[in-house]
Amino acid sequence: MTPLISVVVPTYKRPQMLKECLLALCAQDLPPGVFEIVVADDGPSADTRAMVETFAQNHACVPLIRYLQVSGRHGPAAARNCGWRNAAANFIAFTDDDCRPTPEWLRNGLLALEQDADAAWGKLVMPLPATPTDYEKDASNLSRAEFVTANCFCRKSALEQAGGFDERFRLAWREDSDLFFNLLNLDARIVHAPAAVVVHPVRPAPWGVSLSQQRKILFDALLYKKHPAYYRARIRSSPPWNYYVITLSLILAVALTVAGNFQGAWLAIAVWLGFTLDFILRRLRGTSLDMRHVAEMAVTSALIPPIALYWHWLGAVRFRVLYV
Repeated sequence: MTPLISVVVPTYKRPQMLKECLLALCAQDLPPGVFEIVVADDGPSADTRAMVETFAQNHACVPLIRYLQVSGRHGPAAARNCGWRNAAANFIAFTDDDCRPTPEWLRNGLLALEQDADAAWGKLVMPLPATPTDYEKDASNLSRAEFVTANCFCRKSALEQAGGFDERFRLAWREDSDLFFNLLNLDARIVHAPAAVVVHPVRPAPWGVSLSQQRKILFDALLYKKHPAYYRARIRSSPPWNYYVITLSLILAVALTVAGNFQGAWLAIAVWLGFTLDFILRRLRGTSLDMRHVAEMAVTSALIPPIALYWHWLGAVRFRVLYV
């Protein structure tokens, strides 16, 4: 029997996390024949394939589980495209391998699509400790975003009309916003389905993780180039002026020191110190005051502005768009 809806799960070398996700999907309160699960392996990984095949054999009473090996271009956008284009159903649900859909998730998402919607997004729950780190607090902002691929639903026809995901978004960043904006440009009917709930635990991260995360800013340039109005209205309304002040005052301090203008250099350092301290305090607000975390905020807050601007302008050059 052809399934009514296909669940696409992109994955990359995280078989144990994926297994937990599959267990949650197999607990959906829909009859097994109503949906299928399509795992799009972006590795590809022999361990992941073996886990999926063994899982499917050991859970014969659950929905059909298919394993797809992603070839050609890689990245989460490419993996999702591989998944939905090979899906058997006309309705597509997306979640991620580190997510745990609640039992009623798929039923409520399907209900939203069946009520004449072209696409829908559900509710994302990201549990946090009482005093989260800056990383945890920042990651939880995803739960307030519109239309994230950890919890969304689309008609296959709408995905085809929108061209699917832009595979130039090579990291898990902005590819869902791009699809959302493409659907808006097509006047697609997009609804919120808050009863469709996915739990998305915040994964542990190493010290200083915020530095490596700045690389994602590269793809802001591509999103801005494609959707400048939506970008300013829904993503970032104004440039990160504090990053510019911090970076330029530091450069100026070095230049003035080399030129022998020590009074001017000290003034530039004072500006740098003031804006950097403000950045540190804003990141610490409402987060852990453990000394290790405070030290992390001090070090990374001094380094983030120049690193972020590097990726910002590299993206502007790569995608040939001027924006600040």
